[in-house]
Amino acid sequence: MNGISDEAFVHGMSAVGAGLALIAGIGPGVGQGIAAGHGAAAVGRNPGAKSDITSTMLLGQAVAETTGLYGFVTAIILMFVKPFD
Repeated sequence: MNGISDEAFVHGMSAVGAGLALIAGIGPGVGQGIAAGHGAAAVGRNPGAKSDITSTMLLGQAVAETTGLYGFVTAIILMFVKPFD
């Protein structure tokens, strides 16, 4: 038999998919950095509102992080769930 087996092909494509899913971590990282920078600037302009600004910023960062976590979970599933076993 010449060529690649079906099982090897699926495992290889699972690894490629896992790598692509982890690219989803780039967006939340950039977004959280931008949010933290704007939050720090806002606190610098209005120190009295520090607690409100910080809580709103952290809530926004938590929501943004879910995208990265979904990508990570997808990658873990692709790497460790074996359809042929």
